[in-house]
Amino acid sequence: MFTRISTRTLRFTVGMALTLGAITACGDDDNDNNGVGPGGARIYNQIERLGAPLVAEVFLDKRDHDFHDAGIPSTDRTNFKAKVVKFITTVAGRDAAYAGAVADALLPDVITVQTDKAPTTAGYLQHALTNGYGGRKLADDVVDLSLMVVFGNALGNNNNVSPGLVSDNVPSDSPFQSAFPFLAPRN
Repeated sequence: MFTRISTRTLRFTVGMALTLGAITACGDDDNDNNGVGPGGARIYNQIERLGAPLVAEVFLDKRDHDFHDAGIPSTDRTNFKAKVVKFITTVAGRDAAYAGAVADALLPDVITVQTDKAPTTAGYLQHALTNGYGGRKLADDVVDLSLMVVFGNALGNNNNVSPGLVSDNVPSDSPFQSAFPFLAPRN
């Protein structure tokens, strides 16, 4: 004997079955260790490296992005310096010595901090530009600073500069606060 089930009841039952199936199929990894490695250390998968913005996005061919992202900073100069120099000499039209200096400032693709320098000299690329502390300040426009190094005279070279390319012309529309979380709430 068959029992009639309302469409509403059928939809609810099917929906619940699908939801329960989806929930039981979820997990945070695929190796059954619940994301915990030897000694209880949490394991994270590195997805992207952006210590020095524009390194991968501008200087490297798209086919190199995954290799760069999966790599380790200690091999960046070996793996990518020639590509950065090639971009700067061919696309930006700068001389090889300047291109090498820029590559050395941007590689390895990490945020460099020189703790033996005064914290008042903190800022993106300040380790290379002024032998300063380095790091990043919240107000640092890292894209403009990177473009200024490549196309401008930030490292003191006035040969073949391209003033129209030293900024992405994107203004900051978020005022910074003096207390944490420092960024203004979104409207």
